[in-house]
Amino acid sequence: MSVVMKFGGTSVADADAIGRLAAIVRRQIARQEAGGKPPIVVVSALSKVTDGLLEAARLIETGDRDLATSRLNDLVERHVAVATGVTSAARLAALTRDLRAEFAATSDMVRALAALHEVSPRLLDVVAATGELASSRLVAAALAESGVPAAWIDARQVVVTDGEYTAAVPDMAATCTRARRTITPVIGRGEVAVLGGFIGATAEGVTTTLGRGGSDYSAAIVGACLDVGEIQIWTDVDGMLTADPRVVPEPRVVPQLSFAEASELAYFGAKVLHPSTILPAVAKNIPVRILNSRRLDNPGTLITANPQPADGHLTAIACKRDVTVIDITSSRMLMAHGFLRRLFEVFERFKTAVDVVTTSEVSVSVTVDDTRRLDAIVDNLRGFAEVSCEREMAIICTVGEDIHEDPKAFGRALAALDSIPLRMVSQAASRRNITFVLRDADVPEAMMRLHKAFF
Repeated sequence: MSVVMKFGGTSVADADAIGRLAAIVRRQIARQEAGGKPPIVVVSALSKVTDGLLEAARLIETGDRDLATSRLNDLVERHVAVATGVTSAARLAALTRDLRAEFAATSDMVRALAALHEVSPRLLDVVAATGELASSRLVAAALAESGVPAAWIDARQVVVTDGEYTAAVPDMAATCTRARRTITPVIGRGEVAVLGGFIGATAEGVTTTLGRGGSDYSAAIVGACLDVGEIQIWTDVDGMLTADPRVVPEPRVVPQLSFAEASELAYFGAKVLHPSTILPAVAKNIPVRILNSRRLDNPGTLITANPQPADGHLTAIACKRDVTVIDITSSRMLMAHGFLRRLFEVFERFKTAVDVVTTSEVSVSVTVDDTRRLDAIVDNLRGFAEVSCEREMAIICTVGEDIHEDPKAFGRALAALDSIPLRMVSQAASRRNITFVLRDADVPEAMMRLHKAFF
């Protein structure tokens, strides 16, 4: 049985990082059982490359074509420099030619768009996809250079999506058909299949992306389609942590957690894992392992349906920053049916997800982190209610599969946050999490207090 190995941007940042990646893949091949299939490798763009591509697109919108072209030239030269460090001779020549062609196509499109001073979501996806197309070519060539038989696969020939550009939704049935047709023969020949994450295409062949962080999701989609034995997420941290290390000094590694816990933590801000990653894995009950590409002997975090219970009842704490609270108030809500349906239809109409909801007799408060359509949402809600918004808020979520077994957990959490103003408080029906909404400025203090109280 094969495994999917996904490597993030820092794990393919330069020639040294790609060299470590090749060593990790060789080790995985050496460990596979007799007759086992080689791994499938999914890679992100080189670190910061997607940001650079999106910056070039923004420069086009402001009319600075020359600077946009300069940014793209810098990016292609960076890739060529990495290629020089991981390949040689004929392989280097072919790789360099392919990389320059990939970026040349993007540059040509950027120059063509300059006169319009506008980049549509559809064209933005074409620009953004360049990073993964280039990095996967680099990794496939580097593996071959190191003696590992490898084949580059254009992910757009595998992952089929709808046309919701910049945040496309995969068509799993069509994708699985493509994956079996495209990837299975490669690993059947004993070669490592290498493809970029984050990108796909519509059924008509138009390039799409799954949204930022979507390479994890790509790996899980491919893994689920091919019924792999494990999905490995190789990153620059030791696994899922008890808190964000940028907020809480020296958090602990969580050795095991459940699919449900991982989903909650990823959704509410744990940066190690993309929120959608777990969904395909859950459907096929495929274990997900988070590992550090710089510390190979670290066991990382294993995510399964039924993990070994952790010490204590709380698994980890996550925070989601830059959240907006929307308060909707109406006397018509009192003892009236249909009000909530009408309210949430507005969010559905504008394709905006709601994170936390609290209600009282005549008001509903919700949080959103996607404010692109906020003005339109508020205008529609004001057709039947009074509406106010509060920006610069945050969500802190404490997660534990067995938190319901500790009747004092809720009180301990509230006590830890004593004197910190809380805007909303919620405990899910599953009683797997306790969620707090508070001012963004209070997040560091609140996170440190909660971590100290529970860990």
